[in-house]
Amino acid sequence: MKFLLDNIWLIGIALLSGGALMWPNLQRRGAKVSTLQATQLLNQGKAVVVDVREPAEFSAGHLRDAKNIPAGELSNRLGELDKFKSKAVIAVCQSGTRSAKAAAQLKNAGFNEAFSLDGGVAAWQAQGLPLTK
Repeated sequence: MKFLLDNIWLIGIALLSGGALMWPNLQRRGAKVSTLQATQLLNQGKAVVVDVREPAEFSAGHLRDAKNIPAGELSNRLGELDKFKSKAVIAVCQSGTRSAKAAAQLKNAGFNEAFSLDGGVAAWQAQGLPLTK
């Protein structure tokens, strides 16, 4: 007990630094789907893909039948996606960062099944899955 009282500041700093290291893992980052899960949803016709990259990135290569709505324009163009509220919506970007924010925005707009493609188009390509131009 004396050890704990004598070293309370060191123990506090250790706990605080451990908490700081764990914080990113504890934050809720939204729902994500792997490339396998996305492929299954797309093949079953249960999902629509929204590519939130810029038009130049989109034209370089995108998932089949993806709709290009840049992340900055998503809030203004949500009406274009209203007919897909009954389907799962998979937001896609190059690495998964912008699409995670877009999926959260879609979830807040009433899309019950809004997901982000984990790893984005880079992960899609790494798995050898096709892109269309």
